[in-house]
Amino acid sequence: MFIKMPHPQTKEMIEKDQDHLDKEIERLRKQLKVKVNRLFEAQGKPELKGFNLTPLNQDELKALKVILKG
Repeated sequence: MFIKMPHPQTKEMIEKDQDHLDKEIERLRKQLKVKVNRLFEAQGKPELKGFNLTPLNQDELKALKVILKG
């Protein structure tokens, strides 16, 4: 079923949903890292190298591209 809504209201709803989903994904990623580290510790394995890295945000990525272009 489709409901016709004003464009600005629809856009705002989608942006709110996307923000909520982004926050939920980030929360789950953080929990996963903790759980994987606990599992490796319980198994007596060393911590994964590079596992705690975080991705660059858009501003950092743009700055890096500018630097690499010279």
